[in-house]
Amino acid sequence: MEEMEEEPLDRTEDDNHNCGAEGVCVSVCSPAQVCVDYDSSSESDSSATSASNGAAPLLNSSTSKFLLNAMSTEEYRTVYWPKLERAIEHLLTQSPLDHISISYEQIYSHVYKCVCQQHSELLYNDLMWKITCHLEQVSSELQASPPDDLIESFSLALSQYTAALHCIVPVFIYMNKFYIETKLNRDLRDDLMKLFSDHVAEKHVGTLLPLLKKAHSMPFLVKPSTMESVVKGLYILRPDWVPLAPALFSRFIPQINPPALESQLPYYAAQDQKLQMELCENGFPRGDQSRKRTSEES
Repeated sequence: MEEMEEEPLDRTEDDNHNCGAEGVCVSVCSPAQVCVDYDSSSESDSSATSASNGAAPLLNSSTSKFLLNAMSTEEYRTVYWPKLERAIEHLLTQSPLDHISISYEQIYSHVYKCVCQQHSELLYNDLMWKITCHLEQVSSELQASPPDDLIESFSLALSQYTAALHCIVPVFIYMNKFYIETKLNRDLRDDLMKLFSDHVAEKHVGTLLPLLKKAHSMPFLVKPSTMESVVKGLYILRPDWVPLAPALFSRFIPQINPPALESQLPYYAAQDQKLQMELCENGFPRGDQSRKRTSEES
């Protein structure tokens, strides 16, 4: 009995990827399993005593402590998930320029314990549900946005979401490593980006692309940084959208088009000249050309 009480809990990683507070994986069992394991391991040492006294074996101190700290599904629902949900809501709704004081250590600790207590699947489903609900709201707000503001509004929504993922993915890294990657053979960030693609971008790309094409044909109708952000964002979300507007994507994504042919050089020169003329017409002069070297000079 004394030897069992002094046995440390640090063991190798088990099949369920449950880990102790020091980051070393330990086996987490139900109360019944703990009792069975205890009986079988101590049977040879205490069989004579048990037979003579007829008393059931007592749980050692380590087992008792585990049973007291075990997290039930009800406790997860009423204690842990509400705290995580509030933190996720803050991260999803804060402006990229704002800072909301959140204890990332506490969030990570809650995620860690939920995974250790075999609530990984429940936690993953709740996280995906929460973010899906948020993105449905974002999509509705974009739907109500005036067409002239849609590009800017979409850029802001995408920037805000990706900024939130920079915080959400790291604090859920333990669930990602020991459940999503191991059990689902996927990655958390990829799953969350797919949610934005499915619930926001795909619903608005049919309206966005014509607006982006129009803005592309009228320089500075939309800020260049916003144009670049939206086009690159769409490409990251769904590269197969490129054929819908190849000229637009090729302006911001390098090496999308096939290599140029020598026979097409006059066409490219004409396009460049057209762009320069448009810039001049929109109030962007070519500047002082008097100091430019003539072709005859060496």
